[in-house]
Amino acid sequence: MSRNVHSISRRDLLAGTASSVGLAALGGRAIAATSDEIKIGNICAYSGPAGIYAILGKLADAYFRMINDQGGINGRKIKFISYDDAYSPPKTVEQARKLVEGDEVDLIFFPLGAPTNSAIMKYMNIKKVPQLFIASGATKFGDPKNFPWTMGFMPRYQGEGRAFAKNILATQPDAKIGILYQNDDFGRDVLKGFKDQLGEKASMIVKEIPYESTDPTIDGQILQIHSAGANVFMSMTTPKFAAQAIRKITELGWKPTHYLGSNASSVASLKPAGLENAKGIISSAYMKDSNDPMWKDDPAFKTLNAFLDKYYPSADRSDSYGVNAFIVCQTMTQVLKQCGSDVSRANIMKQAANLKDFAPDLLLPGIKVNTSPTDYYPIEQLQLIRFNGEGYEKFGPVIDFSQPA
Repeated sequence: MSRNVHSISRRDLLAGTASSVGLAALGGRAIAATSDEIKIGNICAYSGPAGIYAILGKLADAYFRMINDQGGINGRKIKFISYDDAYSPPKTVEQARKLVEGDEVDLIFFPLGAPTNSAIMKYMNIKKVPQLFIASGATKFGDPKNFPWTMGFMPRYQGEGRAFAKNILATQPDAKIGILYQNDDFGRDVLKGFKDQLGEKASMIVKEIPYESTDPTIDGQILQIHSAGANVFMSMTTPKFAAQAIRKITELGWKPTHYLGSNASSVASLKPAGLENAKGIISSAYMKDSNDPMWKDDPAFKTLNAFLDKYYPSADRSDSYGVNAFIVCQTMTQVLKQCGSDVSRANIMKQAANLKDFAPDLLLPGIKVNTSPTDYYPIEQLQLIRFNGEGYEKFGPVIDFSQPA
């Protein structure tokens, strides 16, 4: 293969145009053993209400450039093609078709979002193209019986909801709970897990109110929850709305115990609201936090920082989504290594469903990636964390929610 490999420019990403980096795997049909390229497609929000997640696609681009510079995987280079869907499901459908039918990618890897991936789930399975390691914890993305070509990556949102409810029951059994949730698969999934864990104590919820991802503000919802007398607030939101909620809570002088979903808890996400205003927030984690002093000499972060210095120097080092992207890219690399000479779409999916105790160094100790043909949930453990104004501190044991509540 020629070294016709280039990085993705910000202008190209925002325009929704593709860039190639290198690696390969063709779709439903088998690839000849002589193929020297694997095409990996990606859909990310480089603009729109979830634009803060752009780092996911940008870091993946940088990661596969590094892999190519190291010689590729099993002798094959990677061609990474990423498109912007602005977190809009109709746009996601358009970009998925472009990747599958136009670019003929071997898989769509690490696509962002529950509502966006829900929109292409049936299409990907009809086409028998892996929809692999979705950047979402929606429970629906772990259904190998009905959707064998679709697999999530993050811990299930329902598991996080259960963990939050369990902590509330243990620490504030008489709490009055107010809930703000995104009105889609993401928000409803966390809400379901939360209510399932509360069980007969669900009457502790004094107000639950949704918002749409296209809403300009959630100030009105915060006012309603505050007026309902809640002393516990749970925010199942994307970063933009999490920051709005923190600012409004501060403005009101309200002091609820604040639980925030992990997909909006990055220190980089909290900064727009003022880190001092986020102090005390409880969230969950399954990976090491670059803002935590305990990891400052950790070899895994030295490796990550060396990579960023060379391949993505503009990355925000405080942004935990970058850590997440690095872990997922390492996992994808492991899958492709396991494929050996057979990089057909079917074998890529088979190897993704046969990960055994894979432990990227940036995962928290005790947390590992495991899958099987009947278990499409790669990570089923998490740790509760509390923000101290600068970074997060872990508390309590590692929680395993692989079993029913």
